[in-house]
Amino acid sequence: MRSWGFLVSRRWVAFALVVALLAWLAWWLGEWQFGRLEDRKARNAIIERNETAPVAPVADLVSEGGEVAVDDEWRVVTATGTYAVEDTVIVRYRTRDGASGVDVVVPLVTGDGTALLVDRGWVAADNRGTDAGDVPAPPEGEVTVTGWLRRDATGDSTAVTDQSTRSISSERIGEALDLPVYGGFVDLRSEDPEPDQPLARAELPELDNGPHFFYGLQWWFFGLLAVGGFGYLAWDERRGSPGRRGGRGGAPDDTGQTVRIMPPSTGTITPVTNDAAGDSRKAATRPNSSGSP
Repeated sequence: MRSWGFLVSRRWVAFALVVALLAWLAWWLGEWQFGRLEDRKARNAIIERNETAPVAPVADLVSEGGEVAVDDEWRVVTATGTYAVEDTVIVRYRTRDGASGVDVVVPLVTGDGTALLVDRGWVAADNRGTDAGDVPAPPEGEVTVTGWLRRDATGDSTAVTDQSTRSISSERIGEALDLPVYGGFVDLRSEDPEPDQPLARAELPELDNGPHFFYGLQWWFFGLLAVGGFGYLAWDERRGSPGRRGGRGGAPDDTGQTVRIMPPSTGTITPVTNDAAGDSRKAATRPNSSGSP
């Protein structure tokens, strides 16, 4: 059995560094998944608390150009005003049950002139060519809406082009429409009066913990597997095996050195035939081990 000295060779040191990197990456990914699990639990707790909270006027929770507090998201709010149908914004690339469609956001102009962005719901449509004229109209005149207060999206997806976007941001939409708007937006739950053709309304998200716990365990298992695999290969290298020590056609002698085993000589040389000359000549035979020709 060999000593452990081979572990300080360049090949094994490089191997160990790669395994250490993989183990650290697996640990970090596991921690990331467990962090997402904690975020999911915190979000679920907020939704459960706000779902049973009393309905509040939207102006009590958010101001013009303000930001919706994390603890106020999914709070049920109400507002009264008139829909600015000409300022309808289409939110592209929304799917439900595998069908493509869009969300329809219409500003509700309240009594003081500040608009509340209302996501009235989803309608099946072509994501590319849909505009405000292709979707069902909201109720006319004064309307009272009730819905869940939502926080603004961020990032490049909130850019507004030709009154369409991929994610809802009150700041970006307000700038595009040149309207004073409340921060955040509302996922519509009900309208009074009801429209002639209602859209598919938003629903509360699932309140389960998702797959993050098992994903975290899975990443940690991969890290342990990498470390365990390295340990096994190192042990196997130290233990060795006759086939690997002796190599092909060899075996160790009493000193541990490899001795190559040669096949015995037959004592003769194969005859050489000269077909071109038309005759055959046998090469001289070499004496065998007994000394006879």
